[in-house]
Amino acid sequence: MRFDQHTVVLLVRPADVPELPLDAVDRLQDAHLAHQAGLVEQGLVLAAGPFLGGDDERLHGFAVLSIAPDEARELYRNDPAVRAGRLTVRVMSWMVPEGNVRFESVPMPRSMLEAATGD
Repeated sequence: MRFDQHTVVLLVRPADVPELPLDAVDRLQDAHLAHQAGLVEQGLVLAAGPFLGGDDERLHGFAVLSIAPDEARELYRNDPAVRAGRLTVRVMSWMVPEGNVRFESVPMPRSMLEAATGD
């Protein structure tokens, strides 16, 4: 059997998240979304999104990328939320039977306002 290999990035909230004023957190989230959207526009991120609920509240979100794990790790080190210490990055390879998963190219929101309104 043949397999497709993708890179998965888990975004995890560290135990010692720096305290910031709410407006700074909002600006940082917008910068995080803009960074993510830029990676999608470059064709590097195939799918991404936040986690809701679940047993581990530290798990913030994930992304599936079309590049090697080392390259993905470097890209996410430049994510504003990671640089600010609000998120940490875990990177791994994901193997699925060839053709089992397909990704459509769809735009990603560049801000919280865009995510909320769909504009």
